[in-house]
Amino acid sequence: MVVVMEERATEAQIEKVVANLVEAGMDVHRSTGVNRTVLGVVGAHKVDAALIEVMDGVHEVLRITEPYKLASRTFKPEGTVIQIDDVRIGGDEVIVMAGPCSAENEEQVFTTAAACKKAGAKILRGGAFKPRSSPYSFQGLGEEGLRMLREAADQQNMKLVSEVMDSSQIDLVGRYSDIYQVGARNMQNFTLLRELGRTRKPVLLKRGIAATIEEWLLSAEYILAGGNTDVILCERGIRTFESYTRNTLDISAIPVIKKLSHLPIITDPSHATGKRDKVAPMARASVAAGADGIIVEVHCNPDKALSDGAQSMFPAQFDRVMAELRIIAPAIGRSICVEPVVKRGWGR
Repeated sequence: MVVVMEERATEAQIEKVVANLVEAGMDVHRSTGVNRTVLGVVGAHKVDAALIEVMDGVHEVLRITEPYKLASRTFKPEGTVIQIDDVRIGGDEVIVMAGPCSAENEEQVFTTAAACKKAGAKILRGGAFKPRSSPYSFQGLGEEGLRMLREAADQQNMKLVSEVMDSSQIDLVGRYSDIYQVGARNMQNFTLLRELGRTRKPVLLKRGIAATIEEWLLSAEYILAGGNTDVILCERGIRTFESYTRNTLDISAIPVIKKLSHLPIITDPSHATGKRDKVAPMARASVAAGADGIIVEVHCNPDKALSDGAQSMFPAQFDRVMAELRIIAPAIGRSICVEPVVKRGWGR
């Protein structure tokens, strides 16, 4: 249920409505828009909507028919913009996250970060804990990898997104990264999602390899219900009968999410295709379809990468796709900003 307050509702009126709902055993999530305050009401108990609607300051009461309440457009009609200092995800600017699949050594991390920044990326992506299909594959460097990624991001004035695989890693990853990433395999790890809901750092939630859009939004709901309102959805391809690409990037999920939810959505064309020559076309299509950003894998020497080398772009390829996106974005009223690069210790 959504309680929409009047434009001129006083704080005392809003607090009285909230108190009544809480007394009835409901959880209340407040969203303050441009003109009105909206209260998202969830819980197992039933509340008489008519009694709430006649309270002072209440404009109307709406029933949310979707199973995901806090993630729906009904709860919050305007799109959510997640701000991390000067980076705004979900605004007019298309935000690009780029970097290596995993941190391998200092030269690789620092060189790749510098190339990504130079091309226009604002957020460095990189893994220190790697969920791999085979237990014998490279699993990441752990805290040492996080340290290298953090130093490289700071050197290039970038934010950092890195994957957290388990509840026990939340504090450690949170000490180094600006955004928690939840991988496709953990999209329905509800224990992890609940714990991330108690944090106050943005969470990038990747769609599961066989998840429906509703299941994906319900996973986001776990984080939102915990009080963390900064969730970024990431379409990274789903498993279909097609075997030529690693997965099938569901471009149609972008406008569908935009209609159903207020949460920002980005795409991961690297994991979706699994082939570096297919990343650029899917990145272009994502921006044209209205994605709020993309996250791609870039490596200074992808043929020698310890993980996902085949889908990692060379820096020159990434630079070229960024130039292409700068042509596409203005056509749909968006932009991709490039800041001057400060050369500090690139050769490290």
